[in-house]
Amino acid sequence: MTTAQQLGITARAALPALLPDKVVMVCGVGPDLGRSLALRSAQAGADVVLAARDGERLAEVEKEVQALGRRALSVPTDVTDAAARRALADQALSAFGRVDALINAAFIHPPSAKLLDADLDEMRRMTDVNVLASVGLVQELAPSLIANNGAVVLINSIVLRNRLPGFGPYRMDKAALLAAARSLSVELGPQGVRVNSVAPGYIWGQKLRGSFERREARGGKSVEESYAEIARQTDSNRLPTPDEIADAAVFLASDFASGITGQCLDVTCGQSHH
Repeated sequence: MTTAQQLGITARAALPALLPDKVVMVCGVGPDLGRSLALRSAQAGADVVLAARDGERLAEVEKEVQALGRRALSVPTDVTDAAARRALADQALSAFGRVDALINAAFIHPPSAKLLDADLDEMRRMTDVNVLASVGLVQELAPSLIANNGAVVLINSIVLRNRLPGFGPYRMDKAALLAAARSLSVELGPQGVRVNSVAPGYIWGQKLRGSFERREARGGKSVEESYAEIARQTDSNRLPTPDEIADAAVFLASDFASGITGQCLDVTCGQSHH
């Protein structure tokens, strides 16, 4: 059995055309989930606007989207900056004429901290990224989303459901983000825009694998042992991949989810039941 099979990893099938000729903005394009959100959107038939702080990474993902036969625009952006958000929206509309869907995965995951010990200035900085940036992005894109019966998908976290210690500030932000998504659904729903959330837990990507590899290098558990320890917490006895999280977001952004709004979909391989 290969390592991939041991770790419950299988290749993903090609997506059907869930987003035919749509324009999807993906914010928070990192090496794992953000990249998958962009590429799976493109594979589903969308042109993609890419936003993140790291311009080099954006350029790499832009080339990958184009290699799939779709158009791409990369815009280095600090999503906490109002002027930058406005410029991002303006460039997207100038390039493509519209934005049909926003998928925002931008976040800050802080070091473990209790609310009683947390630095309030640091918490404000986190909230700017984890909550207020999403609201600001929707504000900028609302006219286009309304005009095109669009959709918003905000990436949340299973920290909403668990009671693990040390996640107080992050849990607070994600609860606020969920409330924001639901409120935006109430406000935009009558105008034809759907707003939903996706809540992953552990994601088997570069970041988590790197953490396990560093643990093994220090003489700790092997990558396989660390994986199995967490996977046992799930019904499927494995961890979801970035593509699996992205596919849920792509579905919610598509017209195939036209009757779904105000909801939060856990994608955890059964780590949580909700």
